[in-house]
Amino acid sequence: MIIARTSPPDGNSLTTRADMISLRPMTKASTPFMAAALDQARQAQDAGEVPVGAAIVDSRTGEILAAAHNHTETDADPTAHAEMLVLRAAAARLGVPRLPDCDLYVTLEPCPMCAQAISFARIRRLYFGASDPKGGGVEHGPRIFDQPTCHHAPEIYGGIGEAEASRLLKEFFSARR
Repeated sequence: MIIARTSPPDGNSLTTRADMISLRPMTKASTPFMAAALDQARQAQDAGEVPVGAAIVDSRTGEILAAAHNHTETDADPTAHAEMLVLRAAAARLGVPRLPDCDLYVTLEPCPMCAQAISFARIRRLYFGASDPKGGGVEHGPRIFDQPTCHHAPEIYGGIGEAEASRLLKEFFSARR
């Protein structure tokens, strides 16, 4: 089982972490939506970018609204992370600033910047592949969704497609050393 953290039903940000943790039966195998994110990560690797990919899905229809990979080097933009790009694209496509009926699939644990954007966008569920002990902002580092100032925390599922996501990252960085 994967530990999934859910938002409190009453929306009270002062609810304790223990109240917001639940166990949900789910396999760590990849899903079709994580497969789309992994495909984007492979495209990033081919483009010389850190291989991180993301896909955002309308949970009501199952439609992928946007998929992207990191463009930080290509665009010379430190904020051009895969998560930021799909959040912007999905919001623009739907014409709304918040995405409460959307699920985000990303191959690497989001950094603090992306985690905060996920909170602002009111994403329903976050699925990620590999953990990021050095730069993550969900399970590691500042743990954005655990902060009392965080207004919205999505349900979180880690380890989805982890083996493939980790393999891509290890290959990318070992080729540069």
